[in-house]
Amino acid sequence: MRSETHGAITMTSDTNLSDQTDGPVIADGVDEEPVESNRRIFSGRTLLIIAIMSGLYAGFHMAALNGWSIRAWTGIDIPFLPVFPMETWNFRIVHVAGALILGFTLYSARAFPDQDGGHRHPFDILAMLAMLPALYACYTAIGFAIQISNGVMWNGIDEGIKAAETYHYGYPLVAATTLGILIGWFRPRIRGTIAPADIVLSVCGVAVAIYLITIFGTLMRNSTGTPFAPIGMSLAAVAGTALIMELTRRVAGLALIIIAGVFLIYVFVGDLLPGFLNAPDITWQRFFSQVYTDAGILGPTTAVSSTYIILFIIFAAFLQASKVGDYFVNFAFAAAGRARGGPAKVAIFASGLMGMINGTSAGNVVATGSLTIPLMKKVGYRPKTAGAVEAAASTGGQIMPPIMGAGAFIMAEITGIPYTEIAIAAIIPAILYFVSIYFMVDFEAAKLGMRGMREDELPKFRDMARRVFLFLPIIILIGALFMGYSVIRAGTLATASAAVVSWFTPYRMGMKSVFKAFELAGVMSIQIIAVCACAGIIVGVISLTGVGARFSSVLLNIADANQLLALFFAMCISILLGMGMPTTAAYAVAASVVAPGLVQLGIPALTAHFFVFYFAVVSAITPPVALASYAAAGISGANPMGTSVASFKIGISAFIVPFMFFYNSAILMDGTWFEVLRAALTAIFGVFLLSSGVQGWWVGNRAGPVIRVALIVVALFMIEGGLTSDLIGVGGAVALFLIARVAKQKAV
Repeated sequence: MRSETHGAITMTSDTNLSDQTDGPVIADGVDEEPVESNRRIFSGRTLLIIAIMSGLYAGFHMAALNGWSIRAWTGIDIPFLPVFPMETWNFRIVHVAGALILGFTLYSARAFPDQDGGHRHPFDILAMLAMLPALYACYTAIGFAIQISNGVMWNGIDEGIKAAETYHYGYPLVAATTLGILIGWFRPRIRGTIAPADIVLSVCGVAVAIYLITIFGTLMRNSTGTPFAPIGMSLAAVAGTALIMELTRRVAGLALIIIAGVFLIYVFVGDLLPGFLNAPDITWQRFFSQVYTDAGILGPTTAVSSTYIILFIIFAAFLQASKVGDYFVNFAFAAAGRARGGPAKVAIFASGLMGMINGTSAGNVVATGSLTIPLMKKVGYRPKTAGAVEAAASTGGQIMPPIMGAGAFIMAEITGIPYTEIAIAAIIPAILYFVSIYFMVDFEAAKLGMRGMREDELPKFRDMARRVFLFLPIIILIGALFMGYSVIRAGTLATASAAVVSWFTPYRMGMKSVFKAFELAGVMSIQIIAVCACAGIIVGVISLTGVGARFSSVLLNIADANQLLALFFAMCISILLGMGMPTTAAYAVAASVVAPGLVQLGIPALTAHFFVFYFAVVSAITPPVALASYAAAGISGANPMGTSVASFKIGISAFIVPFMFFYNSAILMDGTWFEVLRAALTAIFGVFLLSSGVQGWWVGNRAGPVIRVALIVVALFMIEGGLTSDLIGVGGAVALFLIARVAKQKAV
């Protein structure tokens, strides 16, 4: 059998899968992290050092979030050992700095070539020279800390302090950061070694953290955004912003960087722009002294990434270490594999579940899609359809409670609405989305006359049922949340339970496996932390320039003419902002730009934020920039644009559901039990009719153009949610059913 290994995932070719009729298809390693083209692969002592760094980074967060302290337990005062709880800003600064150090260590500025270049390069000498100002900036920042601890009153006016911060800290730091970034772009890459330029960037990240922790511990913290702020604060923020944007480019691509760059340019040209885009004149010093605070980088996005997100990344890493992800997929195969188009229905369940946990559409496509896409092709799905199903299902995981790819936690942080209320409100919309995808793939399978997989090709359901206890971590998580435990405590309990349930499997987790899980979590967290910090830059620009409020006024003006038009405009902006961006960043930006305007229209905060959240999520399958669809196309071998159009069609309900809960709040569990139940049932029926119309399959036969259009119209009546519209929809559906039956009898 022939297979291609990409990182830790075994991607099996079609030839391999077509030969797999003699034995069952067993998922193995579907939840493991892929190795990106610019990720370094270490060995020997370097691997051990990086593993320890990564494990300690994740372990630090678990300890800090739960208030664990060796010093408190033992009474032993160990130097440099952090004491919990940490001051909030300091914790977030360390959180970002740790991600920068790990990120620059693990990720190169560009993809690695097929063959590594030479081990020495003239740029390395330049990088070593750049190390001198980086180390000098660290040394100076430590000196500032010593002076302040000795009673020196720090301020932004004293000429001696200004000169020291400018010439001995700020300029060397900015120079080292600039050189490190530029050298990284041009130096030949060697996959098994850390480039000297990236070590320079890691040191610069440390220098930024030391200075900010030191200064924010003084009264100067209150001077941010004013002319009295120390110049060093602005220069540290310049370097820190550049480091964050460079790391985001390495781990998440250019889309977010371009958007962040546009917002940064806007800060300094906004006073020259006309109309609602006009902004006050803001000096670079004022802006950067405030952007690296809770008004920007250390604000809501980093608050969530440093608590909820990294906690659930650790949870996902423990699930991976205990092979629970493989079990999810195998259980799905055993339960749904025999149905027509079985692998597609497996993908809906398994990819949705995994996407909910790992919080990334494209990453989940690469993981579970490496198994499900070839199998879908095997049973008769066209390559673009196979890729589209996987992309739509993986994207849907971001809206599936209780975790929702960490989106629910960001929403709770921004809105102040309790997390449990958000998770409950998300239930019916998630059901509608996945029911729609199920009908879409089922009707496609019916049109093509597909079979399901044979029993001998599938895992034994009896064997899967014996291991159903592997769902316990998810059940414990949900139960703890709804019993009133905090998210932190519930996530910690679920993580511990993942280790415990592994003791009843062949993959029993001991101390080595636990440390491996923490190491994996540290690596997995880098992308989302970088993305959240970069999104914080955009949030900072919005808060400092007031462009969000002016955008809200534009929405209000549009709404005066037509409220539906205002919602359509908000939808387009949310999708546009999300294109090419990870879900978390997409929602964070849309929540800052679009959601306030919807709230001013009189829309409840929960509805408004769910509205923009949904469209930020589905931007991953919306042409022309559909990251999840493009990732799926790479596995299926189909045309990327064709795959993105197909995934858009399959996930079409996600573009309608937000309008549903706008017009009928019962969809978000806002109403009596009767209202909620009626809204859910009629909406599900409406989604069924919509899927029939889109796929052209009705009453066991292909539907003509007129019937398809009629089905879609009737579906929209059912989806609207009013009693009158529901009755019209039911009547229309009955009429179309009778017409189809008569036509079928005449054909016979």
